[in-house]
Amino acid sequence: MAKYTEDQLTNWTKPPSDSEQTKLENSERMVRDAINSDEKLKKKSTETFGQGSYANNTNVRLNSDIDINVRYTGGFYYDLPKEKTKEDFGITPTSYTFAEFKDDVENALVNKFGRTDVIRNDKCITIKENSYRIETDVVPTWNYRRYSADGNFVLGAKFMADKGIWIENFPKQHIDNGIRKNNNTARRFKRLTRLHRKLRYKMIDDGENVSDNITSFLLECLVWNVPNDKINNYYSWTERLKQSIIFIYNETKEHENCKEWGEVSELFYLFHSSRKWTYQDVNSYMLLLWNHLEF
Repeated sequence: MAKYTEDQLTNWTKPPSDSEQTKLENSERMVRDAINSDEKLKKKSTETFGQGSYANNTNVRLNSDIDINVRYTGGFYYDLPKEKTKEDFGITPTSYTFAEFKDDVENALVNKFGRTDVIRNDKCITIKENSYRIETDVVPTWNYRRYSADGNFVLGAKFMADKGIWIENFPKQHIDNGIRKNNNTARRFKRLTRLHRKLRYKMIDDGENVSDNITSFLLECLVWNVPNDKINNYYSWTERLKQSIIFIYNETKEHENCKEWGEVSELFYLFHSSRKWTYQDVNSYMLLLWNHLEF
């Protein structure tokens, strides 16, 4: 007999409760107010939006946090195709820098929430949780353009960690693609993602040896790569979960089978040399999960 009942699995597919959702929304609104009311930043061109599990509606109960992207849109970083220069696309530099922007965002948050409630981290600025809001990670970024040879570009976000590492991502494409797959799976994609995330927390709580390389982001991307028919053609969460594990496990036995897998944005490969995780990590984790579930 499986470790968890169908009722338990069904419950874990659900989004946070109304009270948790209210805290999440309070956090997002207060960050936006802090940026929009700051004397320096309100003279800059910026946009503030949710990203990560909250914005993608894949966060799980009692483990919800919120990521807010504060993006500078008055300039941009870029990657060019070979044999092209910035002059080919009329790109001009700006005197404002990312380091200045991150400092300005931090100051705006300190002015809004107080110094003791704002912590500067390597990649983000954290606002501490209280009775009214949930812990919030604010990520200052710049617009980032990935150009093609014809001058068209894909718009993403880029930022530099305080340790000097540059990071690019495509949060809005991630959100849009997740919505599309969710619609194509009768709203099951996001529920199955929550289920996988909840089970990871359960395994950690039970003392299972879950690798730190198995992140919530990775789990969402793994479910993204599960074919829709593996999600649509079964009529219980027990069976959908089982079929997703079987598929991911089989396909990650060899790199050749999963080398084309992408993030939810479909703008980065999921497995490449600079990743925190490997396909072997995923394969081992799926076996650990299967045994934990007592399938």
